[in-house]
Amino acid sequence: MAEPYYVDEVAGRDDDSAVGTPTAPYQTLLFAMKMHPPESSSYLVKKASAADEAAEYKNVSDTALKKAKKIYEGWKRKQDKSSDLEIKAREEEMRRLAILEEAKKVVLDEDSSLPAAKRIRLDETEGVTLGTADKPGTRVKVLGRVHRSRTQKEVMFITLKDGYGQMQVVFGGQLIKTYAAMTLTLETSIEIKGQLRELPPKASAPLNRELHADYFRIIGAAAGDKEAITNKVQADGDNQTLLDQRHLVLRGDNASNVMKVRAAVLRAFRQAYLETRCLEVAPPSMVQTQVEGGATLFGFKYYDQEAYLTQSSQLYLETCLPSMGDVFCICPSFRAERSLTRRHLAEYMHIEAELDFITFDDLLSHLEHVICRVVDLILADPVTAAYVKDLNSKFQPPSRPFKRMKYADAIEWLNEHKIDFDDDELPEDDPQRKRPHRFGDDIAEAAERKMTDILNVPIFLTHFPAEIKAFYMSRDPADRRVTESVDVLMPNVGEIVGGSMRISDYDELMAAYKRVEIDATPYYWYTDQRKYGTSPHGGYGLGLERFLAWLCDRHTVRDCVLYPRFVNRCTP
Repeated sequence: MAEPYYVDEVAGRDDDSAVGTPTAPYQTLLFAMKMHPPESSSYLVKKASAADEAAEYKNVSDTALKKAKKIYEGWKRKQDKSSDLEIKAREEEMRRLAILEEAKKVVLDEDSSLPAAKRIRLDETEGVTLGTADKPGTRVKVLGRVHRSRTQKEVMFITLKDGYGQMQVVFGGQLIKTYAAMTLTLETSIEIKGQLRELPPKASAPLNRELHADYFRIIGAAAGDKEAITNKVQADGDNQTLLDQRHLVLRGDNASNVMKVRAAVLRAFRQAYLETRCLEVAPPSMVQTQVEGGATLFGFKYYDQEAYLTQSSQLYLETCLPSMGDVFCICPSFRAERSLTRRHLAEYMHIEAELDFITFDDLLSHLEHVICRVVDLILADPVTAAYVKDLNSKFQPPSRPFKRMKYADAIEWLNEHKIDFDDDELPEDDPQRKRPHRFGDDIAEAAERKMTDILNVPIFLTHFPAEIKAFYMSRDPADRRVTESVDVLMPNVGEIVGGSMRISDYDELMAAYKRVEIDATPYYWYTDQRKYGTSPHGGYGLGLERFLAWLCDRHTVRDCVLYPRFVNRCTP
């Protein structure tokens, strides 16, 4: 019999450095069997319990040999099965490649005897007739990208998209035997011609129709295999990866539908402002004054001067009131807050309005009207309403009037509901970090959202202390501690609007500059509004992305902007 193979449970190695000799033994009996099958091999083992370095190799006990053989045989069966699967996979791949080679020989030509195809978008219905198996329908030409595909027996079903709608397409006959059809990948752009037909009974498809294709051609093939879009972006993927691949995420139904609702919301706001006789203006984005505090300004060099990206267009809107009446703008605003909450962005779309000759109650009534009018316009459009229903199936228009709650009452409510003030500037173990709210506290986002979610209705939160609000906000004549200010709070989001009456008295405004230690000199153009025919006026700013998060039930405002910008994120 051949020489035995050696196993040293202490000094041996189960890798390429071992060959089973006394000087290069294996470490385990199982590994020795894998290298040298037990049918034609014998083994000597030095046990780990043999502490003496001079201990000798001994024959394997029958029990140990039987146990090791049992494990080895299980391993061998798996190896054999794996080998069989590899062989079958290779054979299957060879058959697939052979079929593809044959498919390359299939040439698809358009039948010149068929009627000319009418070009339509995928959502168009006017001027087209649906046919049946016996009665021809309109022959059309559509262009789009493959959104979904599946093969069933001798038929391939494709869902095509073009940004306007979707259409189910049926490939059969020679079409599915072509190389292009067999290698079709998601997101491939394609031209298809065929006949529009009614759906079979109990079937469903967009607009209750399907296109039976008679010709197609690939315009731009999309990557497949490891580079396929389904591997690049996944619904449950890592957030940072999804943000890096935002350009591909936007091709998904949810992301694109939010952007379509966004466009509709902007149209609706403009319509609501048109109806209330507000004029749209376009203030500058590059400024040299602050509105919401210097700590959140993005600064840059403007030639040889210091300048900033605007935090708000409010001050400029106020200068328009004397000659243009009530005005609004829809422009980006920029805040350099180092906040990573789900409702903060460094760049966001700011819908701002300023109204002349009004009272605080007028301001609240206007806000309520505009918000509700925008919702009504959105839901009156069947296409946009369908997007909203798909994104937020439980959405209901807000009831009027909105709940009104003064800041002082909110402080009391929070304390009654055991929702503490959390001073995150203090250490975690500081007993003063969490305490009951006090008058003068700036209600934190988390506490505000808890209150909003519990009440579960839109809220006008009003009359904030002057010390925690901007310098330009006018004080309430009935209580000089507080301002005529308002935040509009929505369930699941919190604040979506901040507004107030503005100081209209010259001396009061000058005192406000001094109180917050702002040099009034660069604000001469703003201060002059109080010198040349001042008037009671007020306004607000609404964050479009927060409004969308409420309307479309999105967890974060980052899902409500084309390419989000926030702390450490400025790509792609």
